[in-house]
Formats: sequence, C-alpha cells, structure tokens
Amino acid sequence: MQQPTDAAVVAQVLAGDREAFGELVQRHSRQVFRVAFRVVGNEEDAEEVVQETFLRAYRRLEKFESRSSFGTWVYRIAVNCAIDLRGKRQPGPSVQISEDPEPGEHEVQLASTDASAEQRVFGTQVKQRIQKAMALLTETERTAFILRHMEGKSIEEIAAVLGIRSNSTKNSIFRAVKKMRKALEPVLETR
Repeated sequence: MQQPTDAAVVAQVLAGDREAFGELVQRHSRQVFRVAFRVVGNEEDAEEVVQETFLRAYRRLEKFESRSSFGTWVYRIAVNCAIDLRGKRQPGPSVQISEDPEPGEHEVQLASTDASAEQRVFGTQVKQRIQKAMALLTETERTAFILRHMEGKSIEEIAAVLGIRSNSTKNSIFRAVKKMRKALEPVLETR
C-alpha cells in the first residue's frame, strides 16, 4: 500500500486528525536535524531546532500553501529557527569538523588520528581557518552555502527556503564561495 503524500497528510491534520502530524515529523525530522546541525554546530541545539521547527509548523499549518512542497516549507522554518537560535547562543561557526578517520554524518573529516604531527597541526590550522571563514559570511550566504554545498539543494530549493529570488540565491552562493576561497587561500598555498 502506498503512503499518502505530504499534502494528503496535511489535509488530514487540518481536518482534525492531530495524530497524522506525527507522520510528517517522522518523514522530515532527519532532514531538518541535518540542516539545523550544520547551521548551529552542535547536536543539542540542533535537537532544539527540530522541536521548535515542528512546533511552529504545527501551529502555522493552516498557513501552508501547496505552492511548494511541505518539505521545502518545513525546511525554511528550520533554517529560520536555526539562525534565530544561533544568533542567541553563539556567534561561532556553523560547520562541525572532525579529525576522526570515520566522521559522523554531520562532520567533515580533515585529518586522520594516525596522521603525523605535522598533518595534525595542518588539520587544526585548516579547521580554525574554516571556522573563521564561515564566521565571515552573512547569515544568508552561510545558509545558502550550507544548503548548496553540504546539503546538495538546488538553486530553486534554496531560493524557496530563503524566500529570495533565484538570482539572489546564486549571488549569495557565489559571494560565499569567493569569501571561503579567499579565507582559505593562505592555508591551501602552503600545501
């Protein structure tokens, strides 16, 4: 038996079946957690963002218009919640870097733990440089960069999440990449 579409589940919830909302949470919570983690930078805050995202989505469900998918709509709420929380908690970076040879799902590997002392020092330098570079990006640039280069979202999906035009989205990504390259250039030249 085929599962009902998100739109059908939304209709069930709006018709009074509150329990049906759990199906939407189950379908989308992992993706919401992933983007929240990349924006806020730690698991505890990402979990808080997931909870806040679905709470807001439930409260505003009657405002959901099927012009975009439920996934895109809830993704946009998640990004806004993550940015809000990040602003309240920390001005730091939104990327989690790991030196573990098998990084977790939300981490980027820089160097293995059995690397030489020189490689570990270089990995630490790169990690610090990436964190500083991410901090230089505006919230829009950072979010667009994360959604494009870490989440693999299309320009149209990112534009919908950010609530801006496709051309503005492309420009935000371009500026973010340019700033990241410039900030990382001194470290990469030493290799």
